[in-house]
Amino acid sequence: MFDSPMSVSAYEVLRVDVDVDDEGLRRAYRVRLRETHPDTGGDAALFVQVQRAWELVGTPEARAAYDRGRGHASAEWGGGAAASAPPRPDTRPRARAYGQPGGWRRERYLSLIREWVGRGVDVGDPYDPALVRSAPPEIRHILADALAEEETARLVADLGMGYTVWHDVFADRDGVDPEQKIDHLVLGPSGLYAMLSEDFGGPVGVRRGEISGPNVIGSPVTQLVSRARVIARAAGVRFSGAMVVLPDDAILDAVTDLGKVRGTPVVLVQRSALTTLLRRGIPGAREVGGTELFDIRTRLQQRVRHV
Repeated sequence: MFDSPMSVSAYEVLRVDVDVDDEGLRRAYRVRLRETHPDTGGDAALFVQVQRAWELVGTPEARAAYDRGRGHASAEWGGGAAASAPPRPDTRPRARAYGQPGGWRRERYLSLIREWVGRGVDVGDPYDPALVRSAPPEIRHILADALAEEETARLVADLGMGYTVWHDVFADRDGVDPEQKIDHLVLGPSGLYAMLSEDFGGPVGVRRGEISGPNVIGSPVTQLVSRARVIARAAGVRFSGAMVVLPDDAILDAVTDLGKVRGTPVVLVQRSALTTLLRRGIPGAREVGGTELFDIRTRLQQRVRHV
C-alpha cells in the first residue's frame, strides 16, 4: 500500500505533517482510529490502513526506518519483471509464459513522464520517487499498474509446468488499440481465466458488482469481462472466470466473490492468495483438463497477439 506510486504515505493516512513530533503523531493516530473504526460507522478498510500506518511510524525506530526507506523506491520501480527478478536457486519447472508483463504500460509511463516534465529537460531517473509522486495521478497510475502486472507475472510463473500464461494480450477486435488489452490469460487444470492486475493506491469497495473507490475510473470489471468475450469469440474458447488482482491492503478478504457478470464468474483476489485460487479455481467455475486443455492452449496460441 505505501510502496506504490499511487499510494499516500503513512503520514498522509494519519493526516499529519512529515515533521510532526511524536506526541502529535500519537494524538493523530487515536483520532484516525475513532474516525475509521467500523463500530462507529467508519470504513473497515481505512481502519486497517490506519493501523498499518501506525506500525510503520508509531515508534521512533520504525519511523526512522520508514523515513530512510521512503526515498529508496527508484530501484524497485525501475527494474521491470525480468531485471528485478531475484536469482532462482532451484530448477523446478515453471509455467510457460508469453509476452512482456507490464511492458506496454512502462513504455507509456516513460513517454508521458518525459512529456509532462517538458521537452529538452533532462529527466535523469524517471523512476525517482520525488518525481513520480509529483506527477499527475493518471501518470502515476500507469506505473503502478505496470508494477502490479509484473508482480502477478512473478507469482503465476511459480504455478508450474501444468499452466500456460499470456501477458499483455490484445482484446481489440481489430488488434490495433493497446488500451484494449487483457493483462494476463492463465490456463491450467482449474480453468481458463482472464486477469486484471490493478493498484488504485488504497482500499477499494464493491458497488453493484463493480469496483468503487476514489481512484477508480470507469468500470474495470465490466471492461475485463467484455474483453475476455472478444478473445473467447476470436479463439473459439470459453473462459472459466475472471479475476481482478489487488494489493492485499486494498480489500479485506482474500477473495471477494462478485457473482456473474454477463455470465462470467468474477472475483477480486488479494495478491497473496492468487496462486492458491488459481490452483483451486473459482468455486463453481468450469474446469478443463486432458485433451481439452491442450486444445484450448493451441487455439489461444494461434489467436493471441501481444501489445
